Parts: sequence; C-alpha cells; structure tokens
Amino acid sequence: MAKIIALAAYFYQAAVAFGLLIAVAHLLSPADYAAYSLFISISQFAAIFCFEWVRFACSRFYPGQAPGSEAAERTALSVEFAACSVICILAAVASTFFAVPKEIAVLGGLVAIFQGGSDLHLTMLRFRQEFRAFSRLQGSRATILAVGTLGGAAMMPSFAYTVAGLLAGYVAYSALAMFLTRNSLREAAGLQLPLVRKHFIYGSVAAGASVIGLLAPLGLKSILTAALGAGGAAGALLALDLLQRPFVLIVSALQAIQYPDVVATYDREGATAAFRRQLGGYYSLLTGFTLMTAAGIFALLQPVGHFVITQGLRDGFLSAAPFVTGLSVCRALTLNMLPTPAHLRHRLLAIFLLAVVDCALLNAGALAGGYLGSFSDGALMAGAMVGALIAMVIGVKVLMALPFDFVWQPVVLSAAGLTVPVLATAGFDYSLWISVGTGMAGGAAFCLLGLYSYFVKMIRRQAIS
Repeated sequence: MAKIIALAAYFYQAAVAFGLLIAVAHLLSPADYAAYSLFISISQFAAIFCFEWVRFACSRFYPGQAPGSEAAERTALSVEFAACSVICILAAVASTFFAVPKEIAVLGGLVAIFQGGSDLHLTMLRFRQEFRAFSRLQGSRATILAVGTLGGAAMMPSFAYTVAGLLAGYVAYSALAMFLTRNSLREAAGLQLPLVRKHFIYGSVAAGASVIGLLAPLGLKSILTAALGAGGAAGALLALDLLQRPFVLIVSALQAIQYPDVVATYDREGATAAFRRQLGGYYSLLTGFTLMTAAGIFALLQPVGHFVITQGLRDGFLSAAPFVTGLSVCRALTLNMLPTPAHLRHRLLAIFLLAVVDCALLNAGALAGGYLGSFSDGALMAGAMVGALIAMVIGVKVLMALPFDFVWQPVVLSAAGLTVPVLATAGFDYSLWISVGTGMAGGAAFCLLGLYSYFVKMIRRQAIS
C-alpha cells in the first residue's frame, strides 16, 4: 500500500507540473515564457551537474548493508551536498563575468541548490522505505512550488517575478520538510573519507550520463531559439516542457518502486531464471506504461492544443507536439531502461557512451531536419525524433547484455492503444470530435486490456507465488 501511495504521488506531481506549465504560458508573454523555459532547463542542468552524483551515490549505497552504517552514510552524503552547494554558488558568481545578470545568476544558483537538496532528501526517505513521508513531501513539494511560481507570475507577469516565486516556493517547502522530519534519524557519526571516495567514483561517472542526458534537450532548445527566435520558438519550447514531463515522472515512479528489488535480487542471486523473469517483467512495465502515456497524450493532443494552449503559442505547439511525444518515448526508454544491464554490472562506460550517442543524434537530427526540410517547428522536431529513434536502436545492444524473459502481451496491447489515437489524430482534418472520440475510446480500450494483462500475468502471479 505504501508503494501504491508513492506511485500516486508521482502521478500527482505530473498533473501539477502539466497544469503549471499551461498556466505560466497563459500568464507570460511568448518571449518571457521562452526565457522562463531556458532558465528552468539551465537550473536543472546546474542541479544535476553539482548534485546528481551525490543522489546516485545515495541510491546505490544508502542506507548501507552493514548494521549501523546508516549514520555514516548520511554524514558523508550531507558533507558532500554542503561542499557541492558552495561550488554551485561560486559557479553562479563566476557566470556574472560572462554577461549573466547578477539577479539571474543568484536566483539560478539558489534554485539549483534547493532542487538538489530536496531531491536528495526525498531519495533518502525512499531508500529508507519511509514511503508515507516520501509521498507526503513529494506531493507537498509539487503543490508549494506551483503556488509560488503562479503567485510570482500573477503578481507581475514577467520572467523575474515568476522565477522569484519559484524560489519562494522552494524556501517554504524546505521549511516544511525540515519540520516534518525533525525527529527522524538523530544518530550521529564522524566523516569517513573512504565513503566519500567510494561515493564520488561511482556517483560522478553515473551522474555524467545524466548531465549529458540533460544537455540533449538544452541543446535542442538552443537550436530552436536560434532558428526561430525567442518568440517563434515559444510554442515548440512549451511542447518540449509539457510533453516530456509525464514520461520522466512515470518512468521515475516505476523505477522507484521496482528497481530496488531488481538490484537486490541480482546482487543476491545473480542472473538466475527467476531473475530473468523479474528483469523481463520490469522491462515490460517500463515499455508498456511509456506507450500508454504516449497514447493518452495523442488522444488529448488536439483538444488541449485548441482549447487550452494560448493562441500565440498554438501553431508552434501543434506542429511540434507529435514529434516531441515520439522523441520522448524513445528517450525515456534509452536513458532509463536500455542501460539497466550496464548499471547492474557496473559497466559505467556503456552508460556514459549511450547518453553521449543520444545527445549527439538528437541534436544532429534536429539540424538535419532543418537543412533537409525547412527551419520550422515541425521539421526541426521531426529530425530530432529520428535521431532519438536511431539512438534507441543502438542502445538495444546494451540491453541485450543480460538475458531476460520479456512479457509481451501487455506491451503489444499498449502499442495498439497508442496506434489508435495516432491514426485518429492524423485524420483530424475530417472532424475534431470524431477524431478525439475515436482516439480516446480505442486507445482507452486497448490500454485497459494492457493493464488487465499486467494484472493477470505479473501482479496476480506474484501474489499467488
């Protein structure tokens, strides 16, 4: 039950993020929204660059296997986070020497620190199996950040006030998190340098792949802005911001409740027949739910584009959105599912190279789409989707490094659930409501069959065994 509540918290966060982006896009001008979008991407990049290695170390080593190791691990992680916070502030100050306004540099550095700190704290709660506290804080963070961001944008619909509201939300959430977990784990321990060294070696290599993974959409946003201008690219940027988030959050939710068991089984038993079934079931869940997410997006794409997205962003959004959905499916699988054998076997070079290939092909594909077609929203995004698809095909070789027994039936049904709204969307010119109705009804029917197949083939079988 606690894991189900944690999964629900991820879905709630996805829904809040979806509504927040739409609301901010309505409140800000296209140019201000483009600046806000780039600021969020840059601050996320800074948070990953400075703190992701600490979070990776936490997910691999915390709370420790030996009795009494939790306090030592927590002390090492806390010192590592504090040191990286100082580095983040120094980097923000240094950016002012490269024509970055002081206010933006300070806001960006603080947002990155608060994001990195809250992510690390939530990761520690999850790996301590404190799913109720994790779920409560995960949902609270999404709500408080949305309220702060919208409050700043409503007070003054400008880029600076919106970002200031976001920072105020992080401050309020941090105070709440400290209050709710004030009585948790007071045992102290001294700093052990071998732990820090172990964390850094593993975490820095794994986090390097995450940094490169974030460079891919950041580079794509830069290409769009350079080719179309800040105002002209705002619709495509909104599509990128809006449609990638559900995939990231749903895959993260599934990993949060399934991946620790996969790691524990592999470390304990190795690549046994039972592990192959468990690994194949994990892959099937990631693939099927990713396809179901894409099916839901395609089913709602036209009505959301015409009745929710502001008129100034509508054309760019609708041109880019189908291709953004396609590249999001590919990247969700490339960056999360395909490198799983490399993570399990500590083949960190393979993880790193796969992220490099994804980043390079995504942006090269966008440039190729612009040169071969036209430098428009649709052409650039179509090229990026092709590049992401090629990277996914290359990554299958990494996936095959460990044998697994894939559960095919629910994935096939999920793929059918995606195909129906895609074909219905292609026939939108005939009738909006016929297209939407057909896509929603057909997609929902196949996806429900896929969910039932998961229940029969995996969940009920595990309960019986």
